[in-house]
Amino acid sequence: MAKLSQIIAIRTTAKTRVHAAISELYKKIQKPALFNGFSKEYRPKDEDGEKLPSESQRVQALSGHVLLELDRCCTELMQITARQDWTNASAKADVIVEDRKLLEGVPVSYLIFLEKQLTDIHTFIKAMPVLDPAEDWSKDEKSGLNRTREIYTHRTKKIQKPIVLYPHSEHHPAQTQMVTEDVVAGHWVAVKLSGAISATDKEKMLGRVDTLLYAVKSARESANACNEVPSPKVGAAVFGFIFGPQVNSD
Repeated sequence: MAKLSQIIAIRTTAKTRVHAAISELYKKIQKPALFNGFSKEYRPKDEDGEKLPSESQRVQALSGHVLLELDRCCTELMQITARQDWTNASAKADVIVEDRKLLEGVPVSYLIFLEKQLTDIHTFIKAMPVLDPAEDWSKDEKSGLNRTREIYTHRTKKIQKPIVLYPHSEHHPAQTQMVTEDVVAGHWVAVKLSGAISATDKEKMLGRVDTLLYAVKSARESANACNEVPSPKVGAAVFGFIFGPQVNSD
């Protein structure tokens, strides 16, 4: 069993490393382009029609992966801090959410820390890019990406064809003229792709953070009024509640 001084030393190092990692994640979600991509395939109208190369842009970031990395980083710091605070605490209270104990016997010092963490998590989730509400998105189970329906646009090409100005007669030969006409050569099939989160899921998570913040503040007030145990799996409890079933590793 580690001494409190050892836990404090470990936490100091971990806090610097975790904050650096979360800062990098925050920079990533400030670049919505990383979460978006597309695929574009040309299909000629005729078998012998002109062949054009496909176009695509790969989705470089997935909201689920980013949130899971946020979970991992925050959980590490939450757990180390729990070891320190549980060892040094005497004032405790339960965090009760929706009439159930989410966390039990939480030291007041840790409630203060958790309140700050939840405020930062709220800021992080609020900055997450969301799916364009103007589009109709569906989940592609194979890739884990969100995608729109296929949009077809036609591509034309110019051809020349003769037209008869004057028909042939016994006195004059027929007169013709070449004219240019646009005809459909093929179709583009475009699909928008995104690794962003839906606005609905985002609002649900933000609502859970707000609910949990209120519960933590209430617990802190109770603990301050009250006169060394193992720490619980705080990160799993917190993120299990915030993320719910909507966000996964896909």
